[in-house]
Amino acid sequence: MTAAAAEPSRAARLLSALLYGGCSLLLVLLNKALLTAYGFPSPVFLGIGQMATTIMILYVAKLNKIIHFPDFDKRIPVKLFPLPLLYIGNHLSGLWSTSKLSLPMFTVLRKFTIPLTLLLETVILRKQHSLDIVVSVFAIVFGAIVAAGSDLAFNLEGYIFVFLNDIFTAANGVYTKQKMDPKELGKYGVLFYNACFMVIPTFLISVSTGDLQQAIEFHEWKNILFILQFLLSCLLGFLLMFATVLCSHYNSALTTAVVGAIKVCSRV
Repeated sequence: MTAAAAEPSRAARLLSALLYGGCSLLLVLLNKALLTAYGFPSPVFLGIGQMATTIMILYVAKLNKIIHFPDFDKRIPVKLFPLPLLYIGNHLSGLWSTSKLSLPMFTVLRKFTIPLTLLLETVILRKQHSLDIVVSVFAIVFGAIVAAGSDLAFNLEGYIFVFLNDIFTAANGVYTKQKMDPKELGKYGVLFYNACFMVIPTFLISVSTGDLQQAIEFHEWKNILFILQFLLSCLLGFLLMFATVLCSHYNSALTTAVVGAIKVCSRV
């Protein structure tokens, strides 16, 4: 196979980036509605629903030979590590930070994912970036610092969660790019086994923190509109995971991070 043949087309790169940006935008808006407008008290339970949806869709697709990924063997956890830990950290810190901060400030602070991704690509993937890219990234960071400095509704807990989310997102993107070898797990295997390995620990976290009990006792479960939005969030959670892997596959982890920052402009 020639290098040209192995190179993704411009259309594939563009469409995967648009899919990622669109899914991310819709999911943040929907999660914000569930966690603040409806007052749903259980972000961990919502994360479990999104993981369970991912597992079910991919498993059914594999059974029907729509997609392919390897069956489980004892080497898979070693091949994936540390992705499952980064995955759950990214997932839960994103939900918690969404519930603690206003959308404008959340989107500003999420831009710190970009320099972190650039740094990790350099250290882990040994990728060199041009001076133009580095200068552009630092300009984005400077703008985010200025905006954060004018935040009148400072929420320390929200800031901690969103900065953790930045770190987990950057590391998850870089390691996903590294692990996504089609001869090994491939993009579907990475998605499926990440969700499988983390859904039970996340469930235990939900039980031990009282998150599950709060979800069970939530008063809106008889509200059809709330249920539809909850189920849509679970589906969009799967689509976002898929779109993230797809965008990283056809582009770079840095491109995925930049798309994540650009798309927020439409929701601020």
